[in-house]
Amino acid sequence: MAARPILILGGTGEARTLVERLVQSGYRDVRLSLSGATRTPALPGAGKVRTGGFGGTQGLADYLTRERVALLIDASHPYAAQITFHAHAAAQQTGLPLLRFNRPPWSKQAGDRWIAAASHQQAAQMLPGYGMRVFLAIGRKEIGAYANCRDRSFLIRSIEQPDPDTAPARHRWISARGPFDAADEAALLRKERIDCLVTKNSGGNATYGKIAAARLLGLPVVMIDRPPAPPDSTTSTTIDDTLAWVRQQSSG
Repeated sequence: MAARPILILGGTGEARTLVERLVQSGYRDVRLSLSGATRTPALPGAGKVRTGGFGGTQGLADYLTRERVALLIDASHPYAAQITFHAHAAAQQTGLPLLRFNRPPWSKQAGDRWIAAASHQQAAQMLPGYGMRVFLAIGRKEIGAYANCRDRSFLIRSIEQPDPDTAPARHRWISARGPFDAADEAALLRKERIDCLVTKNSGGNATYGKIAAARLLGLPVVMIDRPPAPPDSTTSTTIDDTLAWVRQQSSG
């Protein structure tokens, strides 16, 4: 099975690591698929990269069949619900083994002031109770949900600039790519006089610094809930367990 392609749906640092580790383990055709939403993505040091969508569930199923893909690993972002559901449906349609890599969410610690929000729309409605100068650390796709918060000022951080037509009128944008150090994050929050943070519970270490900084400064954090996973998904939370799954499937 190692000679047939392994397709990894990317968008996370772990996806890049998986590609590199699989190539190091002797799998000759490992492919990382990126959506193309980021024009200058971080790329793995090994394997093959394809960019762009598949055309929904059927397009992905057609690709899996046409390319004779052996295994499908969904290592997309925990909040990339659409591609996760497309992968689940395409794997069922083609009978292909699928593993969802889903890094664990952050856990609330003593001193954290987290407020759960089911969606960005709900988070925007909640802001009047928590802050006037808001740090939006959510990427750029969902910025439009906060466009009507005209009495708030926003600091927006993303790799690429959000659409100015959908961004809040009172905002400042900074471009940056993690990882972010907790001390640097605290300095940024102080400098910008931030009194509320809005973020996703993405998990991992690369962007945890803002959570630790908000705890240090006693700031409220509006935490967007993770989207639900498809039912009956086979999941892994570590790279080592994911590699073990690939070895098990390859030897079957």
